[in-house]
Amino acid sequence: MFQTFENKRLTKVNGMTKIMFSVLILAITSLQALADHPVATENHGEVHEAEADHHGDNSHDEKFNAGEMIMHHIADAHQIHWMTFNEGEEGEWHLAANLPIILWGDNGLEIFGSGKFYHGEEIHLEKGHGYAYEDKYIMVDEVIYNAEGGLKYDEAGAIMNSAPIDFSITKTVVGLLLTTLIVLLILISVGKAYKKRGHKVAPSGLQSLMEPLIVFVEEQIIVPSIGSRAKAAKFTPFLLTVFFFIWVANLLGLMSFLGGYNVMGSISVTLVLALAVMIITNVNGNKNYWKHILWPDGVPAVIKILILVPIEVIQIVLKPAVLMIRLTANITAGHIIILAFTALIFIFGETSAVAGWGVGIGSVVFMVFMFFIELLVAFLQAYVFTLLASLYFGSAVEEAHH
Repeated sequence: MFQTFENKRLTKVNGMTKIMFSVLILAITSLQALADHPVATENHGEVHEAEADHHGDNSHDEKFNAGEMIMHHIADAHQIHWMTFNEGEEGEWHLAANLPIILWGDNGLEIFGSGKFYHGEEIHLEKGHGYAYEDKYIMVDEVIYNAEGGLKYDEAGAIMNSAPIDFSITKTVVGLLLTTLIVLLILISVGKAYKKRGHKVAPSGLQSLMEPLIVFVEEQIIVPSIGSRAKAAKFTPFLLTVFFFIWVANLLGLMSFLGGYNVMGSISVTLVLALAVMIITNVNGNKNYWKHILWPDGVPAVIKILILVPIEVIQIVLKPAVLMIRLTANITAGHIIILAFTALIFIFGETSAVAGWGVGIGSVVFMVFMFFIELLVAFLQAYVFTLLASLYFGSAVEEAHH
């Protein structure tokens, strides 16, 4: 059983963590709403009208495209799709949730369901998937453009149509909000348990699960990396928030039956986390931290000015950028590997049923193995991000060595 002062400290940290989590989630949600919005461009140069194929859908006669399937599952979308029934047949229908489209453009604010696209007119393109909503908007690969009489391309094949400002609630935003809800429910439940039972009663239930995790993160990651408990106290609420937020989001992404939310695979989410780390590090940097960056001791002035100082200044941005890219790449790579082995079943199944079944058995076995590896990776990514952030904070408050 933890001592009384230890439990009181955990209760204080838990409350501060909930506050930090709320602030952090607001920042992430705001950036995610605008993350994938394309920049409107002027229609300069030669313009080519898009050629739409209105002679029927021949997609079922085409070969299976593994790359398209994988990218479709890891990319963001305006719809949460769970299952398709009677695919390719007359009674085909989809079990899906159409998310709200929120646009600001020439017509002001417009709000409507994404079903207006998915259940509207489909535009058959050589590359990608297109849907039209009346004569107002065209959505190509989940990016919404103004219709402007049809799609227009430049010589390089890029779409030149202007685009409204998109505040839509996408699948990633839903996953973000669901992660928020889960973490807040856990933290609030544990906080209420401490309030009800007091600090002298042994923890039970969810409280008994969370208390060792909180202590592990604080005692094995945060305090050793920053250097002392006194210095670590300022950063502990944020670091605990980041740890549980990343871990829960990663676990949610492995539950494909819930919708396949790839929250940490979205660069906008990890960008906000990385920016928060960069701001906290530099705001709390002491005299020794900035002296080491701007004018390190024991080095000739020419070397300082031409080599060391530029490198140290660049690393202010480079360190958070590494955090952002590493987290996004590792989580996305895990999803791609599992989907790639799923694709092998269909690729070999097109050659013969025997090959499909043969490869399918091996693919399923390996996918189960990879799934358990991903469970470990979900924890490790939260651990590594928290560890590196703690080291950055520690370097910012480290005292000069004499």
